[in-house]
Amino acid sequence: MLPRLLSAEAFGTFCLVFAGTGAVVVNEVTAGGVTHVGVALTFGLVVMAMVYTLGNVSGCHVNPAVTVGLCAAGRFDRCLVLPYIGSQCVGAFLASGTLRILFPGSRTLGATIPAGSDLQSLVLEFLLTMILMFVILSVSAGGGDEKSLGGIVIGGVIGLEALFAGPISGASMNPARSLAPAVVSMHLDHVWIYIVAPLTGALVAGPLWHFMCSPPCGAPGDNGRCS
Repeated sequence: MLPRLLSAEAFGTFCLVFAGTGAVVVNEVTAGGVTHVGVALTFGLVVMAMVYTLGNVSGCHVNPAVTVGLCAAGRFDRCLVLPYIGSQCVGAFLASGTLRILFPGSRTLGATIPAGSDLQSLVLEFLLTMILMFVILSVSAGGGDEKSLGGIVIGGVIGLEALFAGPISGASMNPARSLAPAVVSMHLDHVWIYIVAPLTGALVAGPLWHFMCSPPCGAPGDNGRCS
């Protein structure tokens, strides 16, 4: 049922953006009460929770780059790409709108803004998303044990990448997560970075995964896992 899938994607993305960028906003209004580590953990934990909550419903992409990457890797129906992305953006904008109401004094609403040059953040976001997409492809191709730990692994990677790259690029890895607060707060100068870099990073991850971890590199019948 398409409405069920799209509702799950919208809800999951709402939770991701509300909790993740909400942590950024609360950290600002409390003068560091959440801390950078707390913000990174929030992003990782909310994604982990959503994977286990909605993974069996819609796959819990909650990220246009993930949707595009899975489609390019032949793991997702191309007819569903635009509806999924539209639902993810709806959820993200609802979350940013809610945060605007709750925190009217917030200047950026947790928008991702480069701390250094645009090129630096562009490369960082490309690499971060490529790594994340590679992990998602590997976990989703595994057997029962790998899939059962998928939420922990994916959430852990997001938290890890946010820990070390967040102070520089924001560690978005997600066009919807960056687009919504940027539009609602009207900080649009750098938003192109967080659309272009995650999408291209996710597209590159597919061929890289197929080269290293698709069935030809392992024993026949290994479900695409490397030995």
